Amino acid sequence: MLQKVVRSTVIDAPIERVWAVLRDFNSHDQWHAVVDRSRIEGGLASDQVGCVRSFTLKDGNRIREQLLALSDTEYRSTYTIVEATVPLQRYVATVTLKRVTDGDRTFWHWESTFATPPGRERELRDMVATDVYEAGFENLRRHLHAGGAGRAARSDLAAGAPMPSRQVRLHAYGGPEQLEPANGEAPPPRPGEVRIRQSAIGVNFIDVYLRRGWVPQMLPVSATAPGILGMEAAGTVVDAGEGVGSLLPGDRVAYLGPTPGAYCSVRTVPADQVVRLPSSIDDETAAALLLKGITADYLVRDLGRVRAGTRLLVHAAAGGVGLLVCAWARRLGATVIGTVSSEEKARIARDHGCEHVIVTRDYRFADAVQRGLGGADVIVDGLGEAAREENHAALAPCGHWISLGQASGPLQPISPDWLLAKSITFSRPVVFHYAATAAVLRERAQRVWEALSDGTLKRPPVERFALDAAAQAHARLESRASIGALVLIA
Repeated sequence: MLQKVVRSTVIDAPIERVWAVLRDFNSHDQWHAVVDRSRIEGGLASDQVGCVRSFTLKDGNRIREQLLALSDTEYRSTYTIVEATVPLQRYVATVTLKRVTDGDRTFWHWESTFATPPGRERELRDMVATDVYEAGFENLRRHLHAGGAGRAARSDLAAGAPMPSRQVRLHAYGGPEQLEPANGEAPPPRPGEVRIRQSAIGVNFIDVYLRRGWVPQMLPVSATAPGILGMEAAGTVVDAGEGVGSLLPGDRVAYLGPTPGAYCSVRTVPADQVVRLPSSIDDETAAALLLKGITADYLVRDLGRVRAGTRLLVHAAAGGVGLLVCAWARRLGATVIGTVSSEEKARIARDHGCEHVIVTRDYRFADAVQRGLGGADVIVDGLGEAAREENHAALAPCGHWISLGQASGPLQPISPDWLLAKSITFSRPVVFHYAATAAVLRERAQRVWEALSDGTLKRPPVERFALDAAAQAHARLESRASIGALVLIA
């Protein structure tokens, strides 16, 4: 005989705020006290019908649930248990929200049907009703209240109050010494934006290129109009502008976007460049991995099309991107060869899946690649001009050369006839084009978190610097002595 549990409540928050949390099928580990860790299987988006969330309860039980239906117009979702150590059989639940016009509140209706082993009907019915549904109501209230959601956040927005923000500014192109700490402000969010109190900021080679003035159209700089570097960071949402339904004040988030400005303690950014963080990912890991992990994702999946037997050459194999590419490609069955500048880096690269390591500081590697592998099918090149001739020589016929960066200097124009000699293809990708929409950004980020969870990727070594010490971080990155990722702590 099927059991039925029905519970309802009223939440003192607008329906859009409540639905923003509940429509995310992977959010319950952030607001429900009984849930320990949760992840979406297979790299699917957490609002995609058919996705499966796999989670562990605080008592050690494990459950897999599948999203069966989701309606943003009816504020309703339906899901089912597909596997569980808790004996709830044929469990199907539906969450429905309705707008309460009195006070802009939300009516929340939660019901389910399920079978139980004989003799355990009351025990399991009470568990679902009390420990899951009623406790969930209270947990979500606390979650929303702690984040200052609803009308309070909007009143701050209406006041238009800027927030103090510690910043690192660039007044002129040049070396690390051009980076100067200063006090500034973060404006209140406009429609479609969120304001974030940042705790960790990723440092990437693109920051170095911008500081040097190699991409002036991306960051114009003058003495009277200084620029701020940085493309990614992690932290906590302070407040949200009108029309932002997917993010709540208090949510832990990370972002990645094409507009520099992350070297600061508080920043206002477009909400479609922001992803919520699962509880298993701390802020430093997110800041160290979001841009680099998504870069590794499109390099391996989209451009390299890496599969079993692919011969992959990765330059700077002990760097932030290099370690991730090596590990991901090795899991897919590729033969991975990498270049590094020291024996210490060689050990780190091998530990992350690089089978064959070439230690070189003079950009000589082509002979070793040809002798060992017969040439590379794919090269991931962040070296630039100094490795130009060697890359061409190292490629196998019909190989693909991915020019990812230019640590040794800007790559000079490539002649089509030079590529024709081996039927080489050449690409020069930009990460922001491969994460240009909110949906694609979430999908790629989810794959990175999944790869960390299942052991495909290891958390890379992280070197930490204070925000005010950004110049030291840049000097360290350019020294070729750094290993893994660098982050600034705000």
